[in-house]
Amino acid sequence: MDDDSSATINADSPQSPLCHKLVGDICGIFFVPSYQRGYRWDAADVKRLLDDIWKSQDEFYNLQPVVVKLHQQGSSEQEQRWELIDGQQRLTTLYLIFLYMQNAGLQNLGAPYELHYQTRPGSQVYLKTLDPDQHQGNIDYYHLYKAYECIGQWFEAHGPRRQNVANKFYGFLFDSVRIIWYEAPPEMNSTALFTRLNVGRIPLTDAELIKALLLSGVNASQTQRAQELAAQWDVIERDLHDPDVWSFVAGSDFENYSDKYPTRISLLLDTLAPLPVGHLPGRKLARYHTFEALRQQIETVPLNFWDQVLSLHALILGWFNNRSLYHKIGFLVATGSSFGKLVKLAKDQKKSEFESLLDNSIRHTLNIRASELEELSYENKNEYKKLFQLLLLMNVETLRRTEHSTQRFPFRLHAGTAWSLEHIHAQNAENLTKTEQWKAWLQQHQTALNALALDTVPEQSLLLEDIENALRQIDTAKNFGTTFQNLVARVITAFNAPANEGNSLAKQGVHSISNLALLSKADNSLLSNSVFEVKRQNVLEVDREGRYIPVCTRNVFLKYYTGSDAQQIHFWSPQDRESYLDAITRTVAKYLKPEEQNS
Repeated sequence: MDDDSSATINADSPQSPLCHKLVGDICGIFFVPSYQRGYRWDAADVKRLLDDIWKSQDEFYNLQPVVVKLHQQGSSEQEQRWELIDGQQRLTTLYLIFLYMQNAGLQNLGAPYELHYQTRPGSQVYLKTLDPDQHQGNIDYYHLYKAYECIGQWFEAHGPRRQNVANKFYGFLFDSVRIIWYEAPPEMNSTALFTRLNVGRIPLTDAELIKALLLSGVNASQTQRAQELAAQWDVIERDLHDPDVWSFVAGSDFENYSDKYPTRISLLLDTLAPLPVGHLPGRKLARYHTFEALRQQIETVPLNFWDQVLSLHALILGWFNNRSLYHKIGFLVATGSSFGKLVKLAKDQKKSEFESLLDNSIRHTLNIRASELEELSYENKNEYKKLFQLLLLMNVETLRRTEHSTQRFPFRLHAGTAWSLEHIHAQNAENLTKTEQWKAWLQQHQTALNALALDTVPEQSLLLEDIENALRQIDTAKNFGTTFQNLVARVITAFNAPANEGNSLAKQGVHSISNLALLSKADNSLLSNSVFEVKRQNVLEVDREGRYIPVCTRNVFLKYYTGSDAQQIHFWSPQDRESYLDAITRTVAKYLKPEEQNS
């Protein structure tokens, strides 16, 4: 398309009515333009429509929207001609259902509308006869006949109750089964709109339907106000397309939210739409639930409704621009809290009260005492998530508490990255079993040893010599796995803290939080079995390249948390771990549960 904007449902003019139409009230002549293919629904599609209508049992049931544009004004509604931009498959199937009930003597009348074809007049004629002898001669005829045959089988399956079922079904079409009728403005490019709705099957969204309803209602009395509203809608959409704002609202589900909300204002509309009574969390909502839930309010007091949308937009920007709220809300959203839940939490609360409620929500999310931190284990699947949350909060809080700084936690970078918990210092490489893995590990540690001053670690020269020999033999030696693991043990021992610094790392629990940091899976993939020094050099290299490293992960490998009098820059010692654990505890202290009091 030369102009993508022409394919956007904007309904900015009073000639853009949006309404419900009962199927029985659809009338006129609908012509299918040449840019559309013919009828293609198969038996499964037809049966699904029949079953859905029957199961509705006289409750209001909404079919997908039908998008039309007035082609020719008639002297009556029955004589009006409409260009059928979207909805051919549905209207054709409904036409066939009416036709079957009439031909089978189950009802006296057929469909209250007609279907014509701009370039396939034969299909128009065949639609009235459905001659079985001709159905193989044309792909359109074939699908029309097969759909008609499926409709017959569906009614016949009800046996002696067929007439009763037909009577009820016919009544549903006139009393409760309806379409969302969208009349596109005359100036809209029909071909572009059809392409937008059908290439990739992008349906009308709740937001587009709501915008059309809202603007048509306001346009009726206040044209200038409608234009202002349309401009405000665009401003909100632009603000929510800011990656930093959107990731702040969407959290770790950033990409899925982007797919779910191509029109970002939909998130605000969903937040305003009440859930059905008895709705269970996680259950999928009905199609166009948001539009239907808000429809009456929009039709009754459109500007009051719009004021609610504006207030939500202002609330998001207010949270985003408040340093403390930004970090606390950002953490909660990143760990699973929904935007809607936080909006409810903030309702009728002063800022200080709301912030206190956020603190309680974070405390509830963590659900742990300081004395329990060191007992958490990377190997326990139930505790892995909690470890991740604690280290994420440490990074968020570290930046939140930095006074007089413009630096904020980058939720956009966090949401767009796959993260893992990284062992700061590995204890073995037993899970490496392939030649290419052995080679990569040896080369990484060879590089790290070469970067150190001579005799920084025990047997440094001998280790370098043995690694060089191992790399030469790796492709030809038998049982190289044993040779590799022996060499791994020696390298790890050499990179453990010197003996005079206390017990070895292994005795303190390699999987505890004091030996874990956040690192992207991409950066972690080759380093998960490496010693501290290898990882330290890699983190520095990643940082020099300008790639994102969480602030606390960088601090760990720069020995930020260890006192200068106790630093051994190339090792991760027990004292380093104790200092790191103390830093974690102090940073997240206000969000930890109080210790139990002895009675």
